[in-house]
Amino acid sequence: QVLLVESGGGLVQAGDSLRLSCTASGRSFRTYNMGWFRQNPGKEREFVAIINYSGSSTYYADSVKGRFTISRDNLENTVYLQMNSLKPEDTAVYYCAATKLYPYTRSADFPYWGQGTQVTVSS
Repeated sequence: QVLLVESGGGLVQAGDSLRLSCTASGRSFRTYNMGWFRQNPGKEREFVAIINYSGSSTYYADSVKGRFTISRDNLENTVYLQMNSLKPEDTAVYYCAATKLYPYTRSADFPYWGQGTQVTVSS
């Protein structure tokens, strides 16, 4: 069992940066691959990025490649999403999730989810 809590969302302007954090409970965090997804009302949850258990490998959606960076600190049980050059279309609720699979990108492959944090980018 992994409990995940996101933080760091907020309202920013286009071109700004924001860093999301997701802190996990339990000693098994370092055995999980961690992902970030986002979702808008009435739309499917969209894959954003994933990092493997050790932090040595990452994979990004094309829509965020070059602007977002996923990283993790296994000593702090935390995964981060650094978001730069934000665009209005990045507005969504952002979720972190945990999986034993890599580099899977379907939300159905992630059994553990946080509650989400809202990111709003104004133009």
